[in-house]
Amino acid sequence: MRTWLQRALVFSGLWIAVTLPVSTGAQPQPDRPEVKDSAARAGAKGEPERDPMPLDLLENPDEPEGRLVILPEIKREGAERYFLSSFKLPDKLTFAGQPVPLDNWQVRERIEYEFYQFLEDQGESIILAKRTGRCFPPAEKQLADAGLPDDLKYMLLVESKCVAAAYSKAKASGPWQFIPSTGRRYALKSDAVRDDRRNLEMSTEAAVKYLRYLKDFKQNDWFMAMASYNAGEERVRRLLKEQNITDYWKMHGPRETMRYVPRIIAAKEIYSQPEKYLGLSKKDLYMPMETETVTVNVKDAQRALTSIAEEYGTYFLELKMLNPEFKKDVLPKGTYQMRVPRQTCPTRCFKQDKTP
Repeated sequence: MRTWLQRALVFSGLWIAVTLPVSTGAQPQPDRPEVKDSAARAGAKGEPERDPMPLDLLENPDEPEGRLVILPEIKREGAERYFLSSFKLPDKLTFAGQPVPLDNWQVRERIEYEFYQFLEDQGESIILAKRTGRCFPPAEKQLADAGLPDDLKYMLLVESKCVAAAYSKAKASGPWQFIPSTGRRYALKSDAVRDDRRNLEMSTEAAVKYLRYLKDFKQNDWFMAMASYNAGEERVRRLLKEQNITDYWKMHGPRETMRYVPRIIAAKEIYSQPEKYLGLSKKDLYMPMETETVTVNVKDAQRALTSIAEEYGTYFLELKMLNPEFKKDVLPKGTYQMRVPRQTCPTRCFKQDKTP
């Protein structure tokens, strides 16, 4: 009886449906390194190296390319599986007080491409959103104090993924990815002992000055200023002259520069609303640790960071993470300012969100 039933099902086309397991939903597959390294500064700085602690997703070799990507099912009663396409880019967007021309077909497509690239790699997008809780507050304050738009903080996600020690093949370093020459122009020193470009506060101060200069240089246009930050102001000026245009959105330039501004705009849309797009609330974000700055005097020829860490009730790894600008495991003779966990918080204190 069983054999007869199997044969009948084969001829009716139902045997495959009966015997194959039902899929529970495809996991999003990360794009090729080209997209993984979308924070690269190929126009002027080269592609960055991978994150210090990357979390790679496993690819399924049996999945056909070009498949319809489905976000993982939300595990709550009555929930349905969501398609990536259920998220829509709004009809109107602004950035730094400027309207984004989404009514231009090629502009909308470029921004939508970056929008869905962020959302497709859901795991990395969640980590990026969580990091904003730690790296945005200092940048927000410095941008506000300088009178610059708060939206510029989203450049940090595209430049370095909020990784202070990010470094590219073209020697761009730090959260704002300054190349050596631009870093020196804005008093970011780099030597065998330390690299000021890795210090978030110092590099943000330099970025504020550079961005203000670029905006004035580019006739009060933040889109053009950001493009110049990516590719260099002289290169952008040459492209505008050759193409007889003044609008970033009409400029044909290096591929990375073409993607750079749309990616920052897409980052603002997603990471300003992590609950809407990623299911994260403010309490899910990484909280900054309460720290204080101490003066360390090294009187001998050198002193190990392990010894300094022990003196201030911390450990080598934590000291390095709080002070990414120090490149070596030892400090030579001299005087240094270092961040350490606040001494009144021996079990570690974090800046809690005071709002209900």
